[in-house]
Amino acid sequence: MEKLEIEVGVVPPAPRKVFRYPHADMIVGDSFQVPVAHKANVMNANSRATKKLGWVFMSRTEGEYVRVWRIR
Repeated sequence: MEKLEIEVGVVPPAPRKVFRYPHADMIVGDSFQVPVAHKANVMNANSRATKKLGWVFMSRTEGEYVRVWRIR
């Protein structure tokens, strides 16, 4: 096995904080909508955003769209 070299001073990459949907930009009472075909994705994103941000989101299907509100 070859000897591995230890490197000093290499800056690690910034942590990923990417939200596909605008959860982090919302204030209480704001909402957005996505096509109903993306319902599973937005439901998972609501759950992740709730855990990461500590806020509460609610969603309802309205015809061809799913609307998401920030409620707390």
